[in-house]
Amino acid sequence: MNEQTLSQRLERVAAHIPPGARLADIGSDHGFLPVVLVLRGAIEAAVAGEAAAGPCESARRNVRRNGLDARISVRLANGLAAIESDDRIDTISLSGMGGETIVEILEAGKARLQDGQRLVLQPNGGEQPLRQWLMDNGYRIVSEEVLRENRFDYEIIVAEQADSVRYSPQELLFGPLLMREKSAAFINKWQRMRRQRQQALANFERAREVPQDKAQAFAMHIDWIDQLLA
Repeated sequence: MNEQTLSQRLERVAAHIPPGARLADIGSDHGFLPVVLVLRGAIEAAVAGEAAAGPCESARRNVRRNGLDARISVRLANGLAAIESDDRIDTISLSGMGGETIVEILEAGKARLQDGQRLVLQPNGGEQPLRQWLMDNGYRIVSEEVLRENRFDYEIIVAEQADSVRYSPQELLFGPLLMREKSAAFINKWQRMRRQRQQALANFERAREVPQDKAQAFAMHIDWIDQLLA
């Protein structure tokens, strides 16, 4: 990372963080996102939370090198335990980890989530259980996008609290906003996913022990994909 430069993936995450936000970047790795956003004058302050000592120390060096110690607090902590009440956090970002891991972090740290906070989530797979958790915990998805970088498809899910939210099984899989917009990146992703699921079903047929539940789910997903892309 050069100063004030992010990968395409993190640039799109940054685009969903409101101007002037007080950001908690959980799993911040080397602190790239909060450092760049503060240098740009895009956010007021940030917490960079990291559970691993090595990346946490790297984030501290990055913050110190840029003279941002007064604006960015780097903390070695598990998940949302990095957030303190005095931080007045209004936006939480979790990027570059599996959707199931994001769910575990949000579930474990529910007591630290506050009314009015925006969640900016970039899961590496596992989008379906992540959307399920958001729905079950009173969060409405307010923005979604798909991008492809270095031969990987990434989704960004932005959520805010709402009174009552219900999504269909198809919306949980594809994304309620994504399946309406049907961007080129979205269509290309699900064409690839369809081929992967077809190959998986073919492998199941050759296997001695076939995981019936998984095979049925993949067959159903292929049917949904065909309906969506028709």
